[in-house]
Amino acid sequence: MQWDVIADNFPLYLSGAWVTVQLLLVSLACGILIAVPLGVLRALGGPASRLIWLYTYAFRGTPMLVQLFLIYYGLGQFEAVRASFAWEWLQNAWFCAVLAFVLNTAAYTTEIVAGAIKALPAGEIEAAKAYGMDRLTLLRRIVLPQALRRALPAYGNEAIFMLHGTSLAMLVTIADLTGVAKRLYATHYTPFEAYLTAGAFYLGMTLGMVALFRWAEERWLKPLLPR
Repeated sequence: MQWDVIADNFPLYLSGAWVTVQLLLVSLACGILIAVPLGVLRALGGPASRLIWLYTYAFRGTPMLVQLFLIYYGLGQFEAVRASFAWEWLQNAWFCAVLAFVLNTAAYTTEIVAGAIKALPAGEIEAAKAYGMDRLTLLRRIVLPQALRRALPAYGNEAIFMLHGTSLAMLVTIADLTGVAKRLYATHYTPFEAYLTAGAFYLGMTLGMVALFRWAEERWLKPLLPR
């Protein structure tokens, strides 16, 4: 066992962990900004709902690795893409990884939000209408706050899956946690130590996220549950 290699390169792991956290936070923030309006439209039904279903079905039905490769490697084969303004961004590994992660997590979160809206008790909606709330006020003050609270357990799982999914970023040359572990393995031939250390970092982050979502559920979801 060569733990001295890990000790000597520990700053690299800290750097990789910071890259992983950045990928996760940007992906989740952008994903939920997209998912909330799409989830509302999905729950309302109509033609827009069918188009949103097609998007969520496609991204939930295919591996995120395939989606990342299609964006990073696949789009570059089209001359129209290379000649467009978007090519400056699509050449960037960070942008392509974040784009793939955002589209993927937004698809899952859209269905989570839509399901939470559909599961709202009818009595809450009827009571709000009885107070004379218009549709926009009803959505802003009753539907979304209640639905987002009820979506916390499912969204917590999605956020943890997204944390683990960021490890795919190393396949497009990004030095995240898994990328650092791969680099140390290739340089020092210490696969067990390198990947076990990366796994410990992921486990610590996961436990932190579980604690955060449990706190959020205790604060915002538990008061809604029947006593």
